[in-house]
Amino acid sequence: MDLQKRIERNLERAVTYATAGGNPSIMCEALKYAVFPGGARIRPRLCLAVALAAGDNAPSASDAAATAIELLHCASLVHDDLPCFDNADIRRGKPSLHTAFGETTAVLAGDALIVLAFETIARECLATPDRIGPLIGVISRAVGMPHGIIAGQAWEAEDKIDLKVYHRAKTSSLFIGATTAGAIAAGVDPQNWYRLGEALGDAFQVADDLRDCAADPDEIGKPCGQDAAHDRPNAVRELGLGGAIQRLQDLVGEAAASIPDCHGSDMLKQLILGEAKRLVPKNLATVAA
Repeated sequence: MDLQKRIERNLERAVTYATAGGNPSIMCEALKYAVFPGGARIRPRLCLAVALAAGDNAPSASDAAATAIELLHCASLVHDDLPCFDNADIRRGKPSLHTAFGETTAVLAGDALIVLAFETIARECLATPDRIGPLIGVISRAVGMPHGIIAGQAWEAEDKIDLKVYHRAKTSSLFIGATTAGAIAAGVDPQNWYRLGEALGDAFQVADDLRDCAADPDEIGKPCGQDAAHDRPNAVRELGLGGAIQRLQDLVGEAAASIPDCHGSDMLKQLILGEAKRLVPKNLATVAA
């Protein structure tokens, strides 16, 4: 099955459990709105790609891990867009959830997606109970304190921010969660896949900084200039445009080189290189070539 179809099928299954009966009706609609239609689903695709490269001997576990990762990502977007954080009106090319449903519903929807992520792992991994604990542990670290995406958001309230530590928590942590969760779901050592997630997460954050500075809002489906508006660290501001593009290319190379020797390594390398081309804003593509 195509990875994208596999991801969408399992997200629909998870959301169906959460919205069974259709009530409270506004919250049910908000949950669907937050998850569908999705973006590129990079994190769950990475999770499944690692599982496949490592043999994917428990597809229900890898499906659950990928679904949980994406539900947590969707939750983080809902919360990031709130007026108390980015106050963003657009997400994925449509009104952000709080704009469409109100702030109260958005807070609750984000919380509900977090709970649904872990419920999905508990429900879908009954055939491999030995993997439930490790999956919950590695995914929890990717979203919580002291190094997960919650910490990344919290760093924005600090007077002084270390760009590397901030980016590691804000973005790289969930990529690390995706690669290591994919490995755990497939029954292999997650530590061998840690560097892949770290390098890809760092690369994605640099690319996001490039898009924030140089892309068109219609291209990325959300407002640009948010880092400057909120006086946040940004790789372009620190390294310059050329330096940021070079840093992105270096990180993609490091990610590809870090893939452990396995039967699916070539497939995974091609996936990574293909995603890397998509990350650069269209108007910078010739600069990055």
